[in-house]
Amino acid sequence: MKPFSRLNRFFNKLPVHLALVVLVVVWVVPTFGVFITSFRSREAVRTTGWWTVFLPSTPAGKQEYTTYCASCHGPNGDAIPQANLSDPKIVGQFARSASLLAFLKKDVNGGPHLKDPPLPDNARDAQVVLAPVIQYMQILDGEHSPTGGLDFTLRNYADALVGYKGTGDYLSDCQQGVGSTLAKFTCNFGKDLLNPEGMGQAFLNTVAVAVPAALLPILFAGFAAYAFAWMDFKGRQWLFALLVGLQVVPLQLALVPIARMYTSIGLQDTFLGIWLFHTGFGLPYAIYLMRNFMGGLPKEVFESVYIDGANHWTAFWKLAIPLSIPAIASLWIFQFLWIWNDFLVAKIFLNGHPVLTVQITNLIDPRGGNWHILTGAAFLSFIVPMLVFFGLQRFFVRGMLAGSVKG
Repeated sequence: MKPFSRLNRFFNKLPVHLALVVLVVVWVVPTFGVFITSFRSREAVRTTGWWTVFLPSTPAGKQEYTTYCASCHGPNGDAIPQANLSDPKIVGQFARSASLLAFLKKDVNGGPHLKDPPLPDNARDAQVVLAPVIQYMQILDGEHSPTGGLDFTLRNYADALVGYKGTGDYLSDCQQGVGSTLAKFTCNFGKDLLNPEGMGQAFLNTVAVAVPAALLPILFAGFAAYAFAWMDFKGRQWLFALLVGLQVVPLQLALVPIARMYTSIGLQDTFLGIWLFHTGFGLPYAIYLMRNFMGGLPKEVFESVYIDGANHWTAFWKLAIPLSIPAIASLWIFQFLWIWNDFLVAKIFLNGHPVLTVQITNLIDPRGGNWHILTGAAFLSFIVPMLVFFGLQRFFVRGMLAGSVKG
């Protein structure tokens, strides 16, 4: 009967295992796709999916280049010295198919630039043809790998960090001395990293918001949790029940009145204002979790220190806080991740100092372009939560158990 019992246990656990595998795949595959896409060029992202980097293929755009360009410019692009398509400076002028299309529509020596075969009449079809041509030109100038697959670049991250929204990319424009880029950026990456429209400055803003706003509720919740757990005063249970009920109040109800109050007292668009808002709405859960954890500590330990003459402050600072480190750590993680990923509160109360979640939306071009930069920006925004989650995962479990302990 042993083989059958093992088989029964296997099939009983099979649905759970399958569900876990599905959840992991659903979470990991999109994340991995964003990570791969963040290293691909603008044209590669626009024309092919991220999974194509693992597929064997001929050099991207070689066929289109041979059809339209090789007869004049040669197979290596250097047949015409004044129009050398293997020169990075020339190729960098045509980072987008729209700019190359506009150039090819100009007459050369009194006739069309492309004669045999001519470009398609439809502008959309012409751009579809030119996108692979640009990819192959970038192979000729050495920017991309000739495999057509692992042509990775860090340009998306550079554009996202400095807040570049041009038609080319920040590194190429600075190398070529493009006037529109030089007018807005210094082309000193260290200085441009603090551009208020970039993800670099937004990262610093997010840290300035998340760290204090995650610590303040813990500071205040520790005092309240000890009072609810170990101090006897009138109405303690009713007050704690009211505090638990406040957790169901959505913060959206308070956005407008608090925004009006902040405007009247000068706290709107300040770090102090958003710290206080996150502290206020984080306190009910923080007090609830820490009170349940402290209430589950051995009663005899506290009674012994009281008998030895310790007051509540000594018992709190020397005994309750050290024993509650697991709950404090898990609470800080919960609060930190919530604030780091917050969009609505930061958009309303700190619009002048955009955080990462807000700055990502600011990178989108009004015409719907530049969305390739969003992959690098998105990965920059959630790399810290990922590191916190995987590095401190054990505290998540302790935090959930702390909230279920009966005080």
